[in-house]
Amino acid sequence: MWRNFAARPSRSYYDNEEGTFVAKLQITLKRSLIGRPEDQRVTVRTLGLRKMHQSVVQNDNPAIRGMVNKVIHLVDVKEVE
Repeated sequence: MWRNFAARPSRSYYDNEEGTFVAKLQITLKRSLIGRPEDQRVTVRTLGLRKMHQSVVQNDNPAIRGMVNKVIHLVDVKEVE
């Protein structure tokens, strides 16, 4: 699990319109949202997570990384290809 989640991706990613490689992140909700502040609940919902242990795959970009940084204590993140 990543604790120091930098704003820049660890490997380069390119625009998918050109048909080149785009890094992906698999994000899994590991902790409950019960008792969490509303901004954290909204962030988890925006990432596409609804239930415990649900996983989603998102493009690796600064916006997604910023959201993950905000709720890193609730989610598990893995880089997938």
